[in-house]
Amino acid sequence: MGILKQSFGKSTDNRAVFLYEITNGSQMSIAVTDFGAALVKIVVPDKNGNPVDVALGYDTAEGYYENGCHFGAVIGRNGNRIGNASFEINGKRYQLAVNDNKNNLHSGPDWYRTRVWDVTEVNEEENSVTFRLFSPDGDQGFPGNFTCFVTYRLTEENEVVLHYQGSADTDTVVNMTNHSYFNLAGHDQGAEAMLEHEVQIFAPEYTPVFDSEAIPTGEIAPVAGTPMDFYTCPKKIGQDVEADFEQLKFTGGYDHNYALCRRKGDIRRAAKVVSSRTGIAMEVFTDLPGMQFYIGNFIEEEKGKAGCIYHKRGGFCMETQYYPNACNEEAFETSVLKAGEEYDTTTVYKFSLEA
Repeated sequence: MGILKQSFGKSTDNRAVFLYEITNGSQMSIAVTDFGAALVKIVVPDKNGNPVDVALGYDTAEGYYENGCHFGAVIGRNGNRIGNASFEINGKRYQLAVNDNKNNLHSGPDWYRTRVWDVTEVNEEENSVTFRLFSPDGDQGFPGNFTCFVTYRLTEENEVVLHYQGSADTDTVVNMTNHSYFNLAGHDQGAEAMLEHEVQIFAPEYTPVFDSEAIPTGEIAPVAGTPMDFYTCPKKIGQDVEADFEQLKFTGGYDHNYALCRRKGDIRRAAKVVSSRTGIAMEVFTDLPGMQFYIGNFIEEEKGKAGCIYHKRGGFCMETQYYPNACNEEAFETSVLKAGEEYDTTTVYKFSLEA
């Protein structure tokens, strides 16, 4: 158990950046960096006791400069899509960059993930590292001075706990998430292994999208009787992914928000995933109402860790969040953070072994 700090290369503005490796007493470790507050590694023992890195990523900070897939990234101020790259608060319309068809995706192109975050605490007792970022008024097009914190903690129960906090001096949109890609067979095991994962998502509903631009229609629809159903019973990711179903065709595979509940509340279990190859299981817990399930449909020849080339569907994401486009959709709980109120949300990725 402990935290090891080591060099991780240079930031885009030539500043030294660091990697913090956190280890618990159960032979599990994670590594996080102040470059983008990214989650770089998640190493878990498999059923034979061999260490397996289950997170896609890069070996150095330089690999994260482009990172078009957002491997391991903390996304802010807003994760996912905002329709027409604009929203209105208190009668004033705010325009964001158009970077995904006619919409805005992940608040780009001036990403939080390419900035050096301040390290405010390295807590050996809690086995945690806390990063801080100040986002000034007008940053990425959002109103208000916003200060946010992300704490990564590794528990003795093999939980990776992500705690987001923040506040702003003006009403603004805040919907942060983590964009880690997982492959519980190993980060380098590719689509065949990923599609074999057995998944259960504890959401009886999801938010359908209009078309290939993936903006929700505002409907909250039942998954029952559709290929979107991971609720009724667990199934392999690949079982229905090529089904003749309009929603899957729009997005080239699963890339949808699952409605865990309608309002932010207590922490609850969102999903469970198992790889039969390694026996590694991952459960997701969150206090947020939604979780985007994305299976890497747009990964293309990405050179990752140890010379591995990541391909289409080499990993899956479970991005906890307010529903996509919540700032524009009355039917969804709003992602607007009121001035002076505290943004405070927790997501947990818990790892174990299945017999």
